[in-house]
Amino acid sequence: MTIYNCKVHTPAGVISGGYVKTAGGRITEVGQGSADNTADNTADNTADNNVVDGGGMNLYPAFIDAHCHVGIIGDGQGAEGDDCNEVTDPITPHLRAVDGVNPADRCFDEAFRAGVSVVCTGIGSANPIGGNFATLRTYGKPDIDSRVITENAGIKFAFGENPKRCYDKRDETPMTRLAVAAVIREALRKAQRYGAAVARSLGKNGDDTDDLTDLPDPPEYDIKCEALLPLLRREVPAFAHCHRLDDIYTALRIAREFNIKVVLVHATEAHLGDLPTDVPIIAGPLICGREKPELINHDITMPHKLSGRGNDVAICTDASVVPIQYLPLSAGAAVRGGMSVSDALKAVTEVPARILGIDKDYGSIEVGKIADFTLWRGEFYDITQLPARHIIAED
Repeated sequence: MTIYNCKVHTPAGVISGGYVKTAGGRITEVGQGSADNTADNTADNTADNNVVDGGGMNLYPAFIDAHCHVGIIGDGQGAEGDDCNEVTDPITPHLRAVDGVNPADRCFDEAFRAGVSVVCTGIGSANPIGGNFATLRTYGKPDIDSRVITENAGIKFAFGENPKRCYDKRDETPMTRLAVAAVIREALRKAQRYGAAVARSLGKNGDDTDDLTDLPDPPEYDIKCEALLPLLRREVPAFAHCHRLDDIYTALRIAREFNIKVVLVHATEAHLGDLPTDVPIIAGPLICGREKPELINHDITMPHKLSGRGNDVAICTDASVVPIQYLPLSAGAAVRGGMSVSDALKAVTEVPARILGIDKDYGSIEVGKIADFTLWRGEFYDITQLPARHIIAED
């Protein structure tokens, strides 16, 4: 396929009068030129829709929402469709997002029609440790397994008001910020000990001996500890739900103590602190009110301020808080808050792909990446606009 006569938005800048060629579902060439020297204009190809005249429109990479609950909280279904939180236990890392996602949720289609091809969706924030998130395509066959990009993108942690409020109602631990941190530490320490016991039973105790006799028996299987081992091995990050600055620093403190990777989600007051620049942030929802005390310092300038300091900042909808189709509009809110248009575009393409570990395939228009694009007559963040066309080159 060849898409030509368009403004191609690449990491290096915008190519006016540009083209993109694809083969096997991947981008094979990006450049500048006319249809005569870029398109294979055979009659057969034209009939097969393999040549697309971009009409001078903007060609963007498909958008990525790095944090939402699409398919987990069923749109318009109330409690019957809500599988976001298992509030019977504050520690549930063994819950898997793919077991709760409804691929028939109409929000997937609404996302796709708005140019959002990839979402990271999963467990909510009622529990200090909630479960994992999965990275999915918003389009495809009706079974969720065929849409999975990464089945375990990370483990959800939650600090602050949400777990406090949930367990205060139940008159159970944790009812304070201290207890939230304590139960997280307890779970991680148990998983550390469990992992060490498993390693010893396999003869992987860190020494150079070849003597595998008299190995101890493995510990009794513990599904929660097993679920936390990829986190402790730094294979996946903790997605730390936090708003207040003290909760942000608690999340970072625990990450240091256990040497785990952490991504701050929401991070409402992050701009009020002095965070390490290597901490990635998924900011949002930006289009919302201050409906609870820990949102008192909510400010749409936060993404601009943090990205300006050098942090990777992605923008999310937290759908269903903000409908998933308004991800581009959320990027526009960040522009209103001072972010450059190019940085706002990166915050819904390149940066979330990098945070989610899928940047080899998604996030930008570059040779070798999956050919998934949207053509827009106007700017992607314009509230009056939708993509004129969503193009996915087939394998």
